Amino acid sequence: MDTQQKKKLSFITIGLIFLLSGIEYAVILPTIWRYLQILDAPPFFLGLGLSAFSLSGLLSGPLFGHWSDRTRKTKTILLLANVFEIVGIGAGAGSSIFGYLTRNTVSGERAQVFAAIMACRQAGLLIGPAFNIFLRLCDFKLGPFVVNKYTSPGLFMCGMWLLLQLAVALLYWDLSPAESSELQTVVRPKQQQQQQQADDGEEEEPLMGAEEEPADTYGAVIVDPQQESEAQCSPGRLSPPPPSSPASPKAEEPDPFEDFSARKEFLREEVIVLLTTQFITLFNQTALETMVTPLTQRYFGFGELGNSVMYSLCGVEVILGFFFVRWLSSRVADRAVLAAGLVICAVACVWCLLFLAKPRGGYSVELAEFGVGVFLQLLGLPFVAVATVSLFSKVTAEKTQGFSQGVRRSIGGVATILGPLWAGGLTGNLYLMLGMMMALLLLVMVMVVLSYERLVEPPVVQHASDSTESEG
Repeated sequence: MDTQQKKKLSFITIGLIFLLSGIEYAVILPTIWRYLQILDAPPFFLGLGLSAFSLSGLLSGPLFGHWSDRTRKTKTILLLANVFEIVGIGAGAGSSIFGYLTRNTVSGERAQVFAAIMACRQAGLLIGPAFNIFLRLCDFKLGPFVVNKYTSPGLFMCGMWLLLQLAVALLYWDLSPAESSELQTVVRPKQQQQQQQADDGEEEEPLMGAEEEPADTYGAVIVDPQQESEAQCSPGRLSPPPPSSPASPKAEEPDPFEDFSARKEFLREEVIVLLTTQFITLFNQTALETMVTPLTQRYFGFGELGNSVMYSLCGVEVILGFFFVRWLSSRVADRAVLAAGLVICAVACVWCLLFLAKPRGGYSVELAEFGVGVFLQLLGLPFVAVATVSLFSKVTAEKTQGFSQGVRRSIGGVATILGPLWAGGLTGNLYLMLGMMMALLLLVMVMVVLSYERLVEPPVVQHASDSTESEG
């Protein structure tokens, strides 16, 4: 099997992972509120339960990312994380996945790849409620365990993750830097090749062409020109020639964290802005998700089926939004996409403050107002999500991308813990809940405006290893 097929199948497998994570969320979320009511739990337990769902990802994300950066063995991490997912505590492999995607895509196509992968999760959110249609009919015993419409979702997802283990074992490959670099040179669009030649023009002469080919994508991964020359050697050569033997240990097993500094990597203006954006948007999103099911039950009498249909319609909108952003990102800069998404989110929050905090006008009017508010909120989500991840991958070093993505996802994990906790105790005081969300949105919008010029891919990120070599 050639490298092109391996890469395609690996990307499809990653899409399946995100698809299942979306299905899991959509299968469990519509039933958890009714299940807690059966247990006579107070409303804040809904927020507590959703927050606990994010805790494992917060803790394991940086660890898995660090592991993948050092070993480049993402497949092992995915298999291990899926085992933890089966028992309900695994969610940290996403950082390794985003690190893998960053290393195996050029910067110009990265937003499009991220949009497609995120759309897979939203497809899962769309498909998930369909499973609830038959899961809600379950009523039997499996040994000592009672399987009903509240416990069957967990059992169903256990079986789905077991099937995914088989897919990862058979269809996923860890591509080496040399393989991926060669493949990207072949499939890179003509305009990106021209841009690459322009970017590398200044370095071709002093470097004698040693890093010309992978400079765009692997400037921060290939830390030694000798490593690249080894990748171009004849396949039959088992060891480098004697003159290069002193450097062979470093070339064979480079340490991406040799000169890594968390302070220099993360305490930069553009990185702080993107991490703040990640936190606030996820805080607001999970707060609204926590608010939705009690709100639909109180004002519209929705049950499990009604909520499942609502989540299906939401999934259709978000999938279309991600594909629109995928198209838009090839024509518009990531920072412009981010700004547009934040504006849409602000409009959605204002709408909810005006019409949802204190609904009036009758059932049909209130339902229409609720529908518009949900539509606006979901409309801005793909813009912000794709632009944030894409920009973050470009302003942080590629050689430590797994760890950096783990930090980003941990920040998001804190948000998805605090968001439901904030909303769970304020379902009866929407003015306070939505007012805080609006204040946070205004804060991040000001930060983006002030740092707009820095939200681009700096040249130093593409050649981060150069500084490392000069220091050595």
